[in-house]
Amino acid sequence: MPPLEAIQPSQQPEKMYLPRTSESEPLKKIRHTASHVMAMAVQKLFPKAQVTIGPWIENGFYYDFDNPEPFTEKDLKAIYKEMVKIINRKLPVIREEVSREEAESRIKAINEPYKLEILEGLEAPITIYHLGDIWWDLCAGPHIENTGELNPKAIEIESVAGAYWRGDETKAQLQRIYATAWETPEQLAEYKRRKEEALKRDHRKLGKELGLFIFSDPVGPGLPLWTPKGTVLRSILEDFLKQEQLKRGYQQVVTPHIGRVDLFKISGHWQKYKEDMFPMMAEDEEAASLEQGFALKPMNCPFHIQIYKSELRSYRELPMRLAEFGTVYRYEQSGQLGGLTRVRGFTVDDSHLFVTPEQLNSEFINVVDLILSVFKSLQLKNFKARLSFRDPASDKYIGSDEAWEKAQSAIRQAVETLGMDHFEGIGEAAFYGPKLDFIFSDVLDREWQLGTVQVDYNLPERFDLEYVAADGSRQRPVMIHRAPFGSLERLIGILIEEYAGDFPLWLAPVQARLLPVGDEFIPFAKEVVDKMRSLGIRAEVDINGEHLKKQIRNAEKDKIPVMGIVGAKEVESNTLSLRLRTSGKPTEELGAMPVAEVIEKMKEAIANYSNF
Repeated sequence: MPPLEAIQPSQQPEKMYLPRTSESEPLKKIRHTASHVMAMAVQKLFPKAQVTIGPWIENGFYYDFDNPEPFTEKDLKAIYKEMVKIINRKLPVIREEVSREEAESRIKAINEPYKLEILEGLEAPITIYHLGDIWWDLCAGPHIENTGELNPKAIEIESVAGAYWRGDETKAQLQRIYATAWETPEQLAEYKRRKEEALKRDHRKLGKELGLFIFSDPVGPGLPLWTPKGTVLRSILEDFLKQEQLKRGYQQVVTPHIGRVDLFKISGHWQKYKEDMFPMMAEDEEAASLEQGFALKPMNCPFHIQIYKSELRSYRELPMRLAEFGTVYRYEQSGQLGGLTRVRGFTVDDSHLFVTPEQLNSEFINVVDLILSVFKSLQLKNFKARLSFRDPASDKYIGSDEAWEKAQSAIRQAVETLGMDHFEGIGEAAFYGPKLDFIFSDVLDREWQLGTVQVDYNLPERFDLEYVAADGSRQRPVMIHRAPFGSLERLIGILIEEYAGDFPLWLAPVQARLLPVGDEFIPFAKEVVDKMRSLGIRAEVDINGEHLKKQIRNAEKDKIPVMGIVGAKEVESNTLSLRLRTSGKPTEELGAMPVAEVIEKMKEAIANYSNF
C-alpha cells in the first residue's frame, strides 16, 4: 500500500485562484446573463442575425449566430461597446414561464426558426428570460437580477469562429462568438495572463519548434506523425512503464488494429459506441447490409479478452495481467480535434487484469499504487481522484444493477482504504463499468483526465469468461481495466505544456549536446558522444560550424539539458566545460568537469528520474 503522503496533492506555488464555472454559482449567473447581453447587442447592430444557443463554458461563454456577413474584428469591438450600453441601462432580467403554444407563437412572430427547433427539444416548464421589455430568449437560467450587476471591465469578447448547427457538418454553418466574463477586473487580468502563458506553452507550437511531431493534410486531421525525436520521447515513456509493469507481474501482448464487427457487438461497443467508431469495412453490399465486416478498434479490451479465453484458466493463473501499448481509433468530429490532446488515432497504455472476486480489492489498490508511482516520476503532483459512477436515470449503460453496485462499492472501498481525497462524478462511468479517474490540474490550472482504473463485472458476463476454482467449479472472473498514462498522445501534449518543452533530463529526447569551438575539436567530441551513447545516454555533437555563442543559443532554443563546450583545454584535460538547463531555471555554468564524472552523474540522474 502506498504511503499516505504519496497520494495527496503537493503544495503548489501560490497563485491567484480563479473559480471554475462548474463550481461557482455566481459565475454561472454572470456568464449566462452576459451571453444574453451579447446576443441582444448583436441583434441590435445586425438585425438580420438570428440567435441559436449561448451557453456558459469553463472560462466564459459563447453564442452561435446565423448572420449573412462574417463578423470582423471591428464588429466585435462594436458589439462590446453596445454590451456596455446595455449593462449601464441596468435592465431587469425577468423570468417568465409560458406554455409551449405561447412560446411557439412568439417565436413565429419574430421569425426565428432556430428557436423553434430548440423549443421542440425542451421539456416543460418552458421558460423565457427577458432583458427589460426589449429582448428575450428561451432559457433555463440561472441569471443575475439586472444587467447592472455585470462589471463591463471584467468582460471581454475574445474571438469568432465557425460552427455547425447542432455540431452537424451537414447543417447550417454558423458564427460562434467567444467571450469571457468574471466577477472582478483582477480576475479577468489573471485569466488573460494565464491565456498568454498558455500560448507560449502550446504543445502544438512547441512540438513543431522542438521537432517532435507533425500533422499532414494528405494523411488527415487528428492523425499525428512522429519525427525521430518525438519517437524517442514516446519510446522513453513506453520503456519506463514497461519496466514498471514487468516488476509488477504484467505480461505484454500485441493485438491487431481491426476486428470483426461481431466482436464489438458482443462487447457492446457497436451498440453503445458506434457513432464514435470509424465506418465498417465490408467485402460487398450484402455483407454491409448484414453488418458482417471489420472495424477499426476503438478499445483493446475485447482483444485481450480473447487471449484470456483461448484456454480454460485455473484460479492458480489469476490474477492474469495482460498489457499492451495498443493504438485505437475513434472518429472524433473535426471541430473537436485539438493537437495531441484530442486525436483520431492514439495509443493507450492499456492493461486488463482478470482476477478472482477475492483478489479484486488488493489488485485495485496495487494498480492505484502503480499510477501514483508513474505520476511521481513524471512530476505530476496536482491531481484529484474522481469516482466516475453511472447515472441510474440513463440508458447508456449495460449490465445489471447488482453488477454495478458491486463494482462501485469495490472502488469506493479501495479509495477509503487508501485514504484518498475523492469526489463522485455521477454519469462519468464507462458504459460497461465505473472508474476511478485521476484529474490532473496543470501549471495553468487547466484540468485533464489522465490515469484511469475501472472495475468490470459486465464484459466477463457478456463474453462468458470462466476459471476453474479450487473446488473444481467454474467461476466468473472480474476484470480491471487500467491505463496510467491514458492516451500516450494526450500525455505527451500535457507534458510539453507542463514543462514548457523543457523536459527533465531522463525524458529529454537529446540529453547532451557537445559544442566544439572549432572543427579540430570535433573528433574528440565525437569520441565522448560515442562513449555516452554506448552507456545509453542520448548525446550528439553540433557539427554545423557556427561560432560558440550561436551554438549555445541553438542548444538553449532546443532545450538541451546538458551542454558541453569542447576546446583545446578540454581536449588536453579530458574534460567538458558544462552548461546546464533545468526546467524553469536560467542556464547554469558549472565549469570544467572530467568526462568520466559527467557520464557517471548523468547515468545516476537518469536512473533516478532527476536532473543532473
